[in-house]
Amino acid sequence: MNEPLHPSSLGEILDRTAQLYRSRFLVFLGISLIPTGVVVALACVVGLVVAWWSAAGAGSVARETGFALVGLFGIGVALVALPTFLAASALAAAAMNHAVSRVYFGESTTIRDAYKSGWRRGWRYIGLYLLEALLVWAAPAAVWFALVFLSAMGVALAKGALGTAADLFVGLIFFLSFVAVIGYAIWMLIEFSLAFPICVVEEMRAWASLKRSFFLCKGTRGRIFLLGLLVAVLGSLLSMGLALLLIILVSLIPGIGSPQHVQALGVATILIMYGSGFAVQALIRPVYGIALVLFYYDQRIRLEGYDIEWMMQQAGLAPPPGTTAQVPVAVPEAGREPLPWLPVASRLTPAPEDKADSPKTGVEE
Repeated sequence: MNEPLHPSSLGEILDRTAQLYRSRFLVFLGISLIPTGVVVALACVVGLVVAWWSAAGAGSVARETGFALVGLFGIGVALVALPTFLAASALAAAAMNHAVSRVYFGESTTIRDAYKSGWRRGWRYIGLYLLEALLVWAAPAAVWFALVFLSAMGVALAKGALGTAADLFVGLIFFLSFVAVIGYAIWMLIEFSLAFPICVVEEMRAWASLKRSFFLCKGTRGRIFLLGLLVAVLGSLLSMGLALLLIILVSLIPGIGSPQHVQALGVATILIMYGSGFAVQALIRPVYGIALVLFYYDQRIRLEGYDIEWMMQQAGLAPPPGTTAQVPVAVPEAGREPLPWLPVASRLTPAPEDKADSPKTGVEE
């Protein structure tokens, strides 16, 4: 990296994000395509099974057997597709953070190197991704369902006394609790937004990364929220524009509007909508990942003086990350007990001294 480290505004971070994405476009896009490809492959398998079942499978078995097979298929999809998607997303997030951190300091990287780095600590990144999913979505959703269920049960028991106001009360509880859950999820997404850069760059464990993310997000939550809002709006606009363009192109095919092709046109429209959404997601994902890594370094500069630490490392005045400086330790004389504050290693293996280099004292040893 040629330019010196310094605190950056939101505009500077977005500009730097565009520069990094443009400089390694194929690398970042390739990292992002893998989890998107996994989702598309799983969706295609499910779609083919559903299409076969609708065409031939449903009529070849009894109704009760059909329901049982559909239930087993749904459970199988949940047990296979969901873990596969979580693992692919976690490894992709780790690979993205690794690649961005290297490119940020002017180093080269490849898609293979990024995923290889994520694979070394894959279980840690999968655990972090799973913790985020549980704390941000699963736990509040469970609380929301329980609250709505208990409210509905209470209103049902007292419906004779409340009358028509019971339905209004249930609707109000449903709406307010839903808004509260969405607000909580957005807040926790912001608080945990720097956990993956922390886990990858500082090699911290999952829970420690989540706790440190709370500290590093101090003072920049609004900027991270604006970043997520901009990325969401940009993705929605691109998805709608691409889908509209593809639908117009399909409608220009001769004879596509005839009654014989109505069903084919409907299927093509659905495929175009989902396909354009997946394509835009793969294209937009690196923007959010790159910007979060830049936010991570920016917050370390603001809160911990990382720019000074980096300059000292470049000048050779501080050890690089992951190493410990060699500090001389006091070695006790023979016959004396070791000092209690000395490290265990220094008590057992004192550093050897070179007598040839020791100063002459004039006293025979």
